[in-house]
Amino acid sequence: MQEFFRPLIHSALCSGGITTDKPIQIEQPADKKFGDFSTNIALLTARECKRNPRELAQTIIEHLHFPPDTIAKVEVAGAGFINFYLTPHFIMHSVEQVLLEGDRYGNGSIGQGKKAVVEYVSANPTGPLTIGRGRGGVLGDCIANLFATQGFEVTREYYFNDAGRQMQILGESVRLRYLERCGQVIEFPATHYQGEYIGDIAEEIYRDHGTAFAENTEIELFKKSAEQVIFTSIRKTLERLSIRHDSFFNEHNLYKPDEKGITANQNVIDALENKGFITEYDGATWFQTTKIGQEKDKVLVKSSGEPSYRLPDIAYHITKFERGFDIIVNVFGADHIDEYPDVIEALKILGYDTGRIKVAINQFVTTTVDGQTLKMSTRKGNADLLDDLIDDVGADATRLFFIMRGKDSHLNFDVELAKKQSKDNPVFYLQYAHARICSLLRMARQEIGFEAASSDEHHLLQQLDSPAELQLGFALLDYPDMIKTSLRLLEPQKMVEYLHSLAEVFHRFYQECPILKAEPDIARARLLLSLATRQVLRNGFRILGVSAPESM
Repeated sequence: MQEFFRPLIHSALCSGGITTDKPIQIEQPADKKFGDFSTNIALLTARECKRNPRELAQTIIEHLHFPPDTIAKVEVAGAGFINFYLTPHFIMHSVEQVLLEGDRYGNGSIGQGKKAVVEYVSANPTGPLTIGRGRGGVLGDCIANLFATQGFEVTREYYFNDAGRQMQILGESVRLRYLERCGQVIEFPATHYQGEYIGDIAEEIYRDHGTAFAENTEIELFKKSAEQVIFTSIRKTLERLSIRHDSFFNEHNLYKPDEKGITANQNVIDALENKGFITEYDGATWFQTTKIGQEKDKVLVKSSGEPSYRLPDIAYHITKFERGFDIIVNVFGADHIDEYPDVIEALKILGYDTGRIKVAINQFVTTTVDGQTLKMSTRKGNADLLDDLIDDVGADATRLFFIMRGKDSHLNFDVELAKKQSKDNPVFYLQYAHARICSLLRMARQEIGFEAASSDEHHLLQQLDSPAELQLGFALLDYPDMIKTSLRLLEPQKMVEYLHSLAEVFHRFYQECPILKAEPDIARARLLLSLATRQVLRNGFRILGVSAPESM
């Protein structure tokens, strides 16, 4: 509807001699007595036009020209709002569009010819995936799906962190468990990875090689073995949630010298030094963020010679610009909230267009079972594992629960609720609406020979004008705008809210409007409306990555 109203209002502004650079905002009033849609453009432009907002609104209305049978009434309300009331014809015409476009309904073209990269999960291969990482994975996958609906060429990327201190600790942990298996008495440090999976990897090495590496003090073999086993496990877990990646960027590449013998990390330091933002003290190399108003400088290379997370992250993002991405989306956990602004500041100093970077931070997840919150630790090996959650509640519930709260909100995952087969469970409620429509269509095929494929009967929709029918048709009309809103905010939760509302409206329509027992033409028209609802539910489920069952 944004695309319908904006050009018409813009044309009315021009015809009325009203010049403004203010954006034309179209909203749905909370109360239907104020119309189906409303704009405050007269209020926004009144001061610069030096005119009374209500008078200005009336001038805009006088120059509005709508296609026939679209707008029933336009009026000025309050301090200068312009309210629009749609005709039943227009609402039901939108239902025809759903049926005609099918799987393509809601798709747009704003991304045609543009490339987007969405980086998500990117968990260090130091252990099985936890529930917290799972939330970021589902969020990133849904965001990538949203971009794809708008015509973007989307690359789904995993930043494979195989360098740094944590990987060294992983290798040391496996080596020590291997030495234990070889019969040595080992004092295992509390700082190392404690999980059973470490012992399993060590056992596999022992099974294949016996005690051959017992005198080997190098950890590379142990690190590589662990990395391979763990990352295979990570990919299998992601596959269970239908999360995939097109590209795996290896952090180790940032440490490899180029033809001039310089690493990507060193190139970052050199470039920042040329801009006057590098200093050295306390044996470390620092990014002088105090020069841009921060309280402290940020370390790039520690006194031990190990880079901090910021340095390779800056170098990695430079590769995204070099690869020609128009939109760069990063899905991070809350543990990155202090780091990523420094990465963006460094890129800005180096002359990159940081306006192309979008960051989605997802907050922490806690798991509740029977009202009790589970407290877990990744390092100690008792982490709340994503595989266990999927085993318990299923992939659909896992995905939808992860995104049914806004990404900026802490998520309390109620395991018992996710397993309920009732309307209290949002997953069950949504899928039941889809299954109910499928059941209805099966009965319609048997009882009245209704076939969904034909478009010859679409005109029958124009007979529908009861409140329940129009409310459902109006809800379907809102779907394309909801995709754009979700994409703009990087917030799939908006899609969940919309689909839940659509399911509510459908269930109300189903209760209030007899379908198979209605007059033949009305029955077929209501079946078409139901069919369009099923299509929108399916399209939305596809974005969210949940299944659309035909029976429950």
